[in-house]
Amino acid sequence: MNALAILSLSIYMLAADLVPWTSDESALRLSRSTHRVDFFPLSNHFESQDNAIVCGLASSTIVLNALRLGGKAELPVDKSSIALTERDYLPEDFDPFFKKYTQTSVLTPSAKKRIEIFGKPVTINGKETADFGMQLRQLQQALESNGLHVKLNVVTDKADVKKIKAELIQNLKTKNDYVLVNYARKALGQTGGGHISPLGAYDQKSDSFLVMDVNPNKAPWVWVKASDLIAAMKTFDTIENRGYLLISDKQ
Repeated sequence: MNALAILSLSIYMLAADLVPWTSDESALRLSRSTHRVDFFPLSNHFESQDNAIVCGLASSTIVLNALRLGGKAELPVDKSSIALTERDYLPEDFDPFFKKYTQTSVLTPSAKKRIEIFGKPVTINGKETADFGMQLRQLQQALESNGLHVKLNVVTDKADVKKIKAELIQNLKTKNDYVLVNYARKALGQTGGGHISPLGAYDQKSDSFLVMDVNPNKAPWVWVKASDLIAAMKTFDTIENRGYLLISDKQ
């Protein structure tokens, strides 16, 4: 990272204005928000990530269940939560497993990709690289493999900030579509690297978005200034800048 990039990142870290979810100010922002349609289904199906690597899978699981649980779609059954030896003690006619998406089943169509997420080297720009976690395009592919419609938006250095903000706000005031954001924690003054989580609401008065962080072990849900969040997405990942996904169901 060159000196200019370091200086720019330092400025973002100082400028980030994060309001924790549990504060009185947070409650006020949510109560007056007119762009919070997504918050309620997301919170109803919210779950934290199982480990430090699967923020993208956790976010995808929440969105898929918010879109499909209780509907007509045929949902997967993940039996990994109860070992085979433990099932021996259950009644033969009792099936304890729910039909729902999990952080394991959401990637079932491609077990190979799951291995890559946990560090199996892949070829990137002609070099074998252990690319832990998920890039935005990998997450897009995982969601599309589950039959969702996904619009990818990479936030480049020349991106139209007003257009991005308007697009995020529009999504948050309409039903049955969701936003996942991929941003650099350090750009918000948090510890850690790249991260993925859903957006739950927008408060016009404070011009801030609610990031429903899927890793409460590291950081709480927070309200983030729109300009700070977009700046945190305008950061370089393994092969390109980060950004966001707009997600809806084809079914």
